[in-house]
Amino acid sequence: MSTARTRESALAGCTIVVAADRRAVEVADDLERRGAVVHRTPVPRLDDRENSAELRSMTEQVISEPPDLVVVTTGSGFRDWFEAAREQGRAAALEAALREARLVATGSRAHAAILRSGLVAEWVAETGTSAEVGAHLRIAGVRDRRVVVQRHDDLDDGLEALLREAGADVQGLIVRRWGSSPRTEAMRRTVLQAANGDADAVVFASASAAAAWLAIAELSDTLDRVRRRSETGRLLLASAGRAATALLHDADLHPSIDQGDAHGSLANAVFAHFGDGGAPSLLTDAGRVQVRSGGVLVDDRFVPLSRSSAALLDALAAAGGRVLTRTQLSAVLGAERSAHAVEAAVARLRVALGGIELIHTVVKRGYRLAVIED
Repeated sequence: MSTARTRESALAGCTIVVAADRRAVEVADDLERRGAVVHRTPVPRLDDRENSAELRSMTEQVISEPPDLVVVTTGSGFRDWFEAAREQGRAAALEAALREARLVATGSRAHAAILRSGLVAEWVAETGTSAEVGAHLRIAGVRDRRVVVQRHDDLDDGLEALLREAGADVQGLIVRRWGSSPRTEAMRRTVLQAANGDADAVVFASASAAAAWLAIAELSDTLDRVRRRSETGRLLLASAGRAATALLHDADLHPSIDQGDAHGSLANAVFAHFGDGGAPSLLTDAGRVQVRSGGVLVDDRFVPLSRSSAALLDALAAAGGRVLTRTQLSAVLGAERSAHAVEAAVARLRVALGGIELIHTVVKRGYRLAVIED
């Protein structure tokens, strides 16, 4: 396989999200010229003017009358709350007030933010869901307790209503409002793409873009899925600027590409990652295979695939040659499917591969990728 031909197909089938401000238009344009499908997502505007007076008032109320319980739902929101209090010269007073309250964290990121502020959480939800928090607090008892639920947006997950039904006096504290602008919705879609396997890379070209993207991912309960895809290598995370990288690390995400402050070389680094073997690949009977969201690269030949076919192949590749049962592959298809439906989906994948023998049937067990030892 020639290096020149490999470089020509480096970004074939790649969908790349570029979270950026206007300074990074060149990064997106460059990646697009080289063959990637690029989704640009500009930074949404925070409705700070609408929210600042309300947040200041709520902070003063917490300081003057510390609640019995504070539920911290997002790490970024809790940090921003303290940052807003610091700007008002009230951070020390807020910290002192919260020491008098019981703190409950919705997941590890919220817990980490509490610890960084010098406070201690009484309890942490293992699943990171509001449903788990609500069930725990109903059992613990919140009747006649004053409860503040810190949120990062207007999204209502039902936690406040559940606590009110349990007899608590509940007040929501919204730290930032993203609103429902087209920019916010566009960024939310790219978050879901990254989490669901519909994107191969996310490029953070500014700290403001990283902050917004991560906050929306946290609100959408997708950060864990983004992290898992990044850890397997199937989702490349790239950042430009020390501030953007620090925000990713704070969310326990570790970019494979960190270009410091060099915007100009960011597209080159992403191109090199996919063209020079940085993305995960497997040696198979048919050649070196690299799965992308838009298809599969077999040596230097790109084969486009439908989303469901690419998802099946991705799951088989992740198994590394192990057999996956029809039940396991049914889950990959996004709904409970019969064994016949899985067989039909595998048949469509084989047809799309056009004679490339990548899928082996293991009688009475399932299917495996035709992986051979390197």
